[in-house]
Amino acid sequence: MTHILAIDQGTTSTRAILFGADMAPVASAQEEFKQHFPQSGWVEHEASDLWSTTASTCRGAIEKAGISAKDITAIGITNQRETTVIWDRKTGKAIHRAIVWQDRRTSELCQALKAAGHEEMVTERTGLLLDPYFSATKLKWLLDNVDGARARAEAGELAFGTIDSWVIWNLTGGTSHVTDATNAARTMLYDIRKGRWSKTMCDLLDIPMNMLPEVKDSAADFGVTRADLFGREIPILGVAGDQQAATVGQACFEPGMLKSTYGTGCFALLNTGDTPVTSKNRLLTTIAYQLDGKPTYALEGSIFVAGAVVQWLRDGLKIIRDAKETQPLADNADKGQDVVLVPAFTGLGAPYWNAECRGAVYGLTRGTGPEEMAKAALESVGFQTRDLLEAMHADWPNAEEAALRVDGGMSASDWAMQFLSDILGAPVDRPEVLETTALGAAWLAGQRAGVYPAMDEFAATWALERKFEPTLDEALRTQRYARWGRAVQATLSV
Repeated sequence: MTHILAIDQGTTSTRAILFGADMAPVASAQEEFKQHFPQSGWVEHEASDLWSTTASTCRGAIEKAGISAKDITAIGITNQRETTVIWDRKTGKAIHRAIVWQDRRTSELCQALKAAGHEEMVTERTGLLLDPYFSATKLKWLLDNVDGARARAEAGELAFGTIDSWVIWNLTGGTSHVTDATNAARTMLYDIRKGRWSKTMCDLLDIPMNMLPEVKDSAADFGVTRADLFGREIPILGVAGDQQAATVGQACFEPGMLKSTYGTGCFALLNTGDTPVTSKNRLLTTIAYQLDGKPTYALEGSIFVAGAVVQWLRDGLKIIRDAKETQPLADNADKGQDVVLVPAFTGLGAPYWNAECRGAVYGLTRGTGPEEMAKAALESVGFQTRDLLEAMHADWPNAEEAALRVDGGMSASDWAMQFLSDILGAPVDRPEVLETTALGAAWLAGQRAGVYPAMDEFAATWALERKFEPTLDEALRTQRYARWGRAVQATLSV
């Protein structure tokens, strides 16, 4: 048995990647699935789509690699976080579509809880802010709005899970109702200091605790797959939410190390070691990973729209057909125009946390066209990242001035990464392996299985593909970032 199968269940697609004994990718399969937008600000997935694409991509990767299940040592899982599913324990069927992390339907509930003075308690226990982003208020909405759901939950008939739990339940034929500490920490129901579900939070939101999965380390025994799925039972030995898995895959194991992942959104995590740092700048305190019962904490900044802004250029404005077209367009933009796009399509995340504001464009002229819009879209990701890093350094001044390690789809864009370095005024390191999220999940499973190296040796395998150094004049950097700040404030005030 020489392979680890990594399942990467994301927001717009599901991927399965097989890694060899040397931790190099061997084969992969990917499938997109439909996004559902029943109302403005609402985002849903069919839970069955998340499972069916998981099963089919796993089979596809195995077939492409030309191996069989007997060649797979273990499975590691990484997943879109906060997305919420409730299912019937007997039938295994979801009682409603999954409510996606981007969904804002519980904004009013969060505002009411804030007005009642609960946010300080919520932050103290969970490290999070009262925002629709997290699972807890989505779970409450489902219990309150699906006929009979609350009574069935109280009777023990229903199970709640984030997507890792839903996938594991299906992989194991309903024998494992589990999650890991990194996913639990994103629900707004988990006490990250005590390492257990918070009865106080469940009572506040009227959530029956019998719905909640068992919480395990990120490398642990999560159950075995049904033998009929892939040809034999395969143990599931690693689980982490996508951003934490990327932190592991980037080998950010030392306090002060920092990574930023550019997928649908952008998520920057700063390792703070065994100390949970409470942010004064509306960042999140979270668990980066948990091994041998010991959590390692992080400060996290979350941007809701990163790669999604490129999807908007393609699907909304229809000015590109492929993401690769943004770079030549940006190169040809009129340097005399300074168009600023604030992509608050579903509100703004850290450090603003405003669920109600919406996107805006500033500096439009008669000459503004696809080139300037593409440039503004790519730049918006760099500006938002600087917002996060400014807040992180204010919260934890003793952080190393380490280079930012980047990964995710948009990190492949030289243009976007050069602008990121320019606006940060700091180096940006892009690794040889960009599939760091899947690699992190694979390593967690592989080292648990005893086939992958320990942490220090794994960290030594991290390899730089390209370092981006800032070239922008300091005065211009300051001027451009100040203009971004004014655009954000104007957007927030509308």
